[in-house]
Amino acid sequence: MTIDYKTKGTCSRRMVVEVEDGVVQSLQVYGGCDGNLKGLSQLVAGMKVEDVIQKLDGIRCGFKPTSCPDQLAQALKQAQA
Repeated sequence: MTIDYKTKGTCSRRMVVEVEDGVVQSLQVYGGCDGNLKGLSQLVAGMKVEDVIQKLDGIRCGFKPTSCPDQLAQALKQAQA
């Protein structure tokens, strides 16, 4: 399954997540902090969707109510619903 998610409240604009059998296969993030998001993409590849949500949901970026990791969790939760 491909999840194409337009982020809200972050520097990144869009995330494309490939999920197969409940496991994140790949993550591409457009916009945002390039190095950090490449690192995030490598870290979540191979993780179960539920584990990614549990670890990243609610993370904030400075004074913002969300972050790129939190937006990934929101995208995955939306896809599960």
